[in-house]
Amino acid sequence: MPYSFTDAGLAMQDTISHFMRDHVYPNEEVYYAQLEEVGPDGYPPVLDKLKSAALQRGLWNLFLPDLEPDHPGTRLSNLDYAPISEMLGAVSFAPEALNCAAPDTGNMEILNLYGSDRVKEQWLAPLLEGEIRSAFSMTEPDTASSDATNIGLSIERDGDHYVLNGRKWFSSGARAERCKVFIVMGKTNPDASRHLQQSMLVVPKDTAGISLGLDPHVFGYAERGGHPEVIYADVRVPVDNLLGEEGGGFAISQARLGPGRIHHCMRAIGVAERALELMVTRALERSTFGSSIAHKGLIQDWIAESRIEIDMAREYVLRTAHLMDTVGNKAAAGEISGIKVAVPNMALKVIDRAIQVHGAAGVTQFFPLAHMYAHMRTLRIADGPDEVHKMTIARREILKHHPGFRMNGGPSQAASRDKP
Repeated sequence: MPYSFTDAGLAMQDTISHFMRDHVYPNEEVYYAQLEEVGPDGYPPVLDKLKSAALQRGLWNLFLPDLEPDHPGTRLSNLDYAPISEMLGAVSFAPEALNCAAPDTGNMEILNLYGSDRVKEQWLAPLLEGEIRSAFSMTEPDTASSDATNIGLSIERDGDHYVLNGRKWFSSGARAERCKVFIVMGKTNPDASRHLQQSMLVVPKDTAGISLGLDPHVFGYAERGGHPEVIYADVRVPVDNLLGEEGGGFAISQARLGPGRIHHCMRAIGVAERALELMVTRALERSTFGSSIAHKGLIQDWIAESRIEIDMAREYVLRTAHLMDTVGNKAAAGEISGIKVAVPNMALKVIDRAIQVHGAAGVTQFFPLAHMYAHMRTLRIADGPDEVHKMTIARREILKHHPGFRMNGGPSQAASRDKP
């Protein structure tokens, strides 16, 4: 490959590998037992133990490369971060133990880039310290949110405040006790051009007028912190809570989602690796018709196909990370869309095979596979559904042959193209 990890990146990979082996994996059962005790909106105390161990080793805020040096963390390039995020993705709570969990990662990035000094001090600082959590409030129940220009929550200027009215949902983690702040996207000027109507605001969770409504479960799973509906009724926040400039919300959302998408894909590689490990282990432990499952030709085919697919997907992610580091997120948008389609679908295939090898046990709560499958299936919708990303990829390919192509064109557009 035309890129390589830095010495610092390789050293960090080794450190993370040891941290996972010595601290995270031994505490998996403890974490889930404590989660049962504190409930889905609570905070398992073992996370504090893991965070302390991570901080002592400098394993903190690894995802954020461009940040003032006043807060703990060793920032890495996208390329160096990829294998680290993959390792963390193998265990659901591991990213939080290193303060590298979504949606905080994306929220911290845009708070750092677009927040006022007051907002940074009040909200970014405690997020960087891992003291609080945050939620991203963009998706709405009554609009097709795959097109972010559809959002309907209104943001109206009233003196030195903005007033918010509307409903959001799938504001992941919003029910958690430690979630203290939302980043909300809404319309400040419905009469502006389509991509300049939206703005983003920082909204404290305890602001008057905010209430939580429906709490959708994902394939029956009640995720920690939930994905609740958030109702904004005459919610007032200072004008200084605006991120960037008025009308810049759509551009900020795209800047946020690019890194967020590749982080999802990095973690999904780790999920697929964990599923393959579970598949092989189960195949070696179980016997049918006189031999272990691992001796069956079909199972060996599944294992081989999984190994090939994971390695191919990883190379795609690494190439995309390298492009983001060298030519920028915008220039790498096609590749980001590509991995966002390819990697979750790959992971789903590997997990599905692992479930099949586990038999009935694979779909129960006694193994992580069913939960992994539910999360990966959701990822085909989160941060843009497959269909929208494929549209982006197709448009870029068509533009190579027809530079004047427009997505909203008709037959006359194609017919008007100069023939060779």
